[in-house]
Amino acid sequence: MGETAEDAVRREVFEETGVEYAVDHLAVIHENFFNENTGSLKGMECHEIAFYYVMKSRGTRVLHSDSYTMGVRETMHWIPIEKIDQYKAFPTFLKDYLLSDHCGIEHIVTDERA
Repeated sequence: MGETAEDAVRREVFEETGVEYAVDHLAVIHENFFNENTGSLKGMECHEIAFYYVMKSRGTRVLHSDSYTMGVRETMHWIPIEKIDQYKAFPTFLKDYLLSDHCGIEHIVTDERA
């Protein structure tokens, strides 16, 4: 609370990578409808709204990640856009989006409810 989406993404990216990035522009607004499948919220119907920004580094591509998920240290690597289809990436639309010509802000809606 108390910070813009752009400020939040800059802060989060710095916390995860150890690198300061500048926000170029908002690229995608993604609405995702799904049913939670884990924990105490299992079966809950969810509506997630995510903002994806194009960003640029400020002089370095060396990542200094100190990020953990469930106690396991994460590793981060740069993936060339032209090779992204060789990797498992989420959300799944992102591969096609990054490999296509795009301009402006895309509004993408997915519905994963079964």
